[in-house]
Amino acid sequence: TAIYSNNSYTFVLSIFLFNAFYINKNTQTTIWAYYHYPPSSKTQLMQSNKTVGSGSAVTRPISLMYVVTSQISTVLLKGQPKFLREAGFEVSVVSSPGPNLDAAAEDENVQRYAVPMVRDIAGFSDLVSLCRLWRLMRRHKPTITNVSTPKAGLLGGLASRLSCVPCRVYTLRGLRCETTKGVRRWALILSELVACRCAHLVICVSESLRQRAVALGIVDPLRTVVLASGSSNGVDLDRFAPTPERLGQAEGLRNNLGIPAGAPVIGFVGRFTRDKGLCELIEAYLHLRHQRPLLHLLLVGDFEGGDPVPSNVRKVIRCDSQIIHTGIVRDTAPYYHVMDILALPTYREGFPNAPLEAHAAGKPVVATRATGVVDSVIDGVSGVLVPVGDSEALAKGLELLLKDKELAAAMGSAGRERVRREFRQERIWKALAQEYARLLEGRGLRLAQPNPSKAVSTPTPGPAIVQS
Repeated sequence: TAIYSNNSYTFVLSIFLFNAFYINKNTQTTIWAYYHYPPSSKTQLMQSNKTVGSGSAVTRPISLMYVVTSQISTVLLKGQPKFLREAGFEVSVVSSPGPNLDAAAEDENVQRYAVPMVRDIAGFSDLVSLCRLWRLMRRHKPTITNVSTPKAGLLGGLASRLSCVPCRVYTLRGLRCETTKGVRRWALILSELVACRCAHLVICVSESLRQRAVALGIVDPLRTVVLASGSSNGVDLDRFAPTPERLGQAEGLRNNLGIPAGAPVIGFVGRFTRDKGLCELIEAYLHLRHQRPLLHLLLVGDFEGGDPVPSNVRKVIRCDSQIIHTGIVRDTAPYYHVMDILALPTYREGFPNAPLEAHAAGKPVVATRATGVVDSVIDGVSGVLVPVGDSEALAKGLELLLKDKELAAAMGSAGRERVRREFRQERIWKALAQEYARLLEGRGLRLAQPNPSKAVSTPTPGPAIVQS
């Protein structure tokens, strides 16, 4: 409570602790049954106080609700809601309002609900978001909730816990506390601790992330699982494949960006922040420029207010004629084919998507030995790993692959083969569906088989904005 210095958090955590430690399992199940079963059966259930799931499993439509903080984060789910809807789940997506939420719901043909949330600690605003999420879940009674990203993990986890959602999942996508200090670090650790405590299952997107979370005491290892070989959503291999059409598109893009033919290109895809290693990347680039005057640096992404890069680094990015800053792009696929190497000098990750996308495009990666990254790049096989925060080692790793093109090509091919073998989206989605089925079975529920002849219901024209 002292960490947050806010009475609203005292209230929220008090409710959580009461629910977590003073309501036993049978009582929770009875409360859930009261809200989820028809009125005719409520009296009998409350009188008998029987645990739902004892005896034969109940087959019924299973509603699955995803909750993420930002509407931009809905891209992390691309393809997954549609796959699960076709598998028989009734899927909805919740995030802050915005065009990405609308597009995701339309593309996936699922329901969506807009609940305003902010990424950082916001006191009263967070309490309002929590109440809106709780009201939403009470109204729609999801059977499964899958919450992810730090703020949605906390608020969505608490809301689903207080609503007695029978199957609660938290997808741990990274630990922001790894790169913070002092009071903020402990606040973030507490937030993750509560989010994990609210969940029946914590899906860690990589094995190194799972080990780190367990080491920090954030989660019980028995509650954790890593889907297949890791990653949050896998990779669409065909989207990044080096087809003649894609290579032709990249050639035109290269001309539009003003990169001369034959000039070596180091690429970066992601947020422009300190913890992404932008400072070290610029230092390494400037060092290599002395040896390779034609070297270009292609930065795909944009600056962010949280954890901003120093002003001198920002100035170099804006003023150097051989640094191309694209801003946010809708489709990153053709940009990978403009690069010779992807650089990811990040300080921490959950499981980064950029290395897998670069590998799918047949490109090698030079990255740091950070949490999550060590799962995405095999050192000496699909890329080169260097110490975190070491710009000199980063420059040496990049120079090695710029100099030895055969080695770079071999690593790119090895990376593409690994993505094909271990990180196809369907493999991740099937593993996730199996975990959902296991949770449902433990609650005495079973997913109704989808009817191929039944038309899929069309979602409402616009997102439902949940108000308190």
